[in-house]
Amino acid sequence: MVTYSESGVDIDLEGATVSALTSKLKETLKFRDVMTESGHFAALVKLGDRAIAMSTDGVGSKILVAEMMEKYDTIGIDCVAMVVNDILCVGAEPVAMVDYLAVEKPDPNVASQIGAGLLEGAKQANVAMIGGETASLPEIIKNFDLAGTGIGIADSEKIITGEHIREGDVLIGVESSGIHSNGLSLARNVLFEKGGFNVDDPLPDDPSTSVGSQLLEPTIIYVKPVVELLKTDVDVHGLAHITGGGFSNLKRLKNGVGYNINGLPEPNPIFKSIYSLGVPLSEMYHVFNMGIGFVIIVGEEDTERTIKVIEKYNKAYKIGYVTRDTEEKVRIKALDDSIIEM
Repeated sequence: MVTYSESGVDIDLEGATVSALTSKLKETLKFRDVMTESGHFAALVKLGDRAIAMSTDGVGSKILVAEMMEKYDTIGIDCVAMVVNDILCVGAEPVAMVDYLAVEKPDPNVASQIGAGLLEGAKQANVAMIGGETASLPEIIKNFDLAGTGIGIADSEKIITGEHIREGDVLIGVESSGIHSNGLSLARNVLFEKGGFNVDDPLPDDPSTSVGSQLLEPTIIYVKPVVELLKTDVDVHGLAHITGGGFSNLKRLKNGVGYNINGLPEPNPIFKSIYSLGVPLSEMYHVFNMGIGFVIIVGEEDTERTIKVIEKYNKAYKIGYVTRDTEEKVRIKALDDSIIEM
């Protein structure tokens, strides 16, 4: 049995650390007209009848898989995806990003490959990479780290915070490409250390591809389908990027409601392979996206129209509904038909 904490990542400790940091910063929210509570996917600052959304994120330990494969031309896509997908969650359209590349030692070849990924990600998200910073930090960084910050814009009257989510609303899940850019510490531990696989070995549950290729598969960028949806007359009540922590990310939207997820599609082969090597099923759903990378919450009457728009770009599924729940629990019907709560 292998868990995330045994792989070096303690989610509870991370949460406590974030709280310790942000508790010192809440006072700054009164310096400007901030429209979102701390803890949402992106922050919003009101400027007249418009609002600026901001988010920052990094690639994380997926970089270590890129190093193992000596292939760096996709992690830039992940960097863009992790930022712009969060910006979408407040109903804003991403417009620009800056990147931060910290290196142990400059390497033009690696930098060129990273740049190619950032370019592809920017194309998919329709954002401009307007600047950035590269820092050589030999005593701090081992090899390199990559992160980015993005901004988006939205009409102040069309912000989506989750406040309009109500009992009976439908959850529309949009497919993921695989592990995306979360849970890689656990995945690497299980596959490479416990399982003894190499990056070039066939994936147990999909021999047509390799372990490394599946782990390195870029995060899907959901900008085009979600922005198109937001330009229709569909009344979107909530948007959630399913990243680290899995479906617990839904709890960031509104207090006083719960979520019953009972219609998940078959998870990607990478998740089945990780599970088969000894990760408890409850841990799988607490760590990974399990095949759904983004969730759109709408009223029942808008379900079919929402799916029709999204499926121009990605597969989408009706995966559950919103419940009235003072305990604010997410209940998931798992692979073995058991119910997992978080």
